[in-house]
Amino acid sequence: MDAKQVAVIDYGMGNLHSVASALEHVSDNVDVLITADRAQIESADHVIFPGVGAIRDCMSEIRRLKFDELVPTLITSGKPVLGICVGMQALMNHSEENNGIDCIGQFDGNVKFFGKGLIENGEKLKVPHMGWNQVAQTQDHPLWGNIASDERFYFVHSFYAKATQRNEVFGQCHYGLDFDVALSRDNLFAVQFHPEKSHTAGLQLLKNFLNWNGQP
Repeated sequence: MDAKQVAVIDYGMGNLHSVASALEHVSDNVDVLITADRAQIESADHVIFPGVGAIRDCMSEIRRLKFDELVPTLITSGKPVLGICVGMQALMNHSEENNGIDCIGQFDGNVKFFGKGLIENGEKLKVPHMGWNQVAQTQDHPLWGNIASDERFYFVHSFYAKATQRNEVFGQCHYGLDFDVALSRDNLFAVQFHPEKSHTAGLQLLKNFLNWNGQP
């Protein structure tokens, strides 16, 4: 059987090699390519859209490389696409970060700042939200296969997503407030947490993604 081709979109933001290593760890039959080449991305069987850092810098590079045009085309093509961390935020309409940035707009909704006065049980919470937290699965999905609801995943972020279309929300988390951490529509799935840093549950999600045909 030919190896499955997976393209990790490279626009200079994020530890892409840790994502690639995690993918190679969960499958013996995968060829992972970290690339900014449009033709290579379009020819891949599966595509990962990652991101780490400030949304202004991410969107600047995304637009410079015309990935804001490519990503919607990939989604329309029907091939499985996985957004990770800022990659998920970049798929929203707008982010409050950096005095407000328009994003790609594949999910209706906005990205908001947790705030400096985040309180839980009378205690002030630190921002960024960093570390392990439970993810409640709000709908069944192939990417949740063999992962229990309320399993813990690893987060690092100061801004959170809130989707307008609640039927597109597949996972939520709580940190002073409830926010959306897994969104999906058709062949697109996106998560706020880092599956590549989330040990067993994260590796299982990546394995599920590699086995996913893009159908809900």
